[in-house]
Amino acid sequence: MTASESTEKILAVLAEVAETDEVRTNPDLALFDLQVLDSMKTVELMVAISEQLGVDISPAEFEREKWATPRLMIADLESRIGA
Repeated sequence: MTASESTEKILAVLAEVAETDEVRTNPDLALFDLQVLDSMKTVELMVAISEQLGVDISPAEFEREKWATPRLMIADLESRIGA
């Protein structure tokens, strides 16, 4: 999987869980500060990422600062995927 493919898949999963396409167009959207994601949606996102991308993230590994924006989330997940 190329970096652009993984970016698109991550954004697709995020847009589905967050219920907004704004995550695709604004890479610096403050996901938690603007309440795009809350604790329940974050867990939902972890499950969806595991199912659709094969990347397992336990709540203990989750760092809110690394997922504060779509850009940061993509960087974190791509480092885990090895893209």
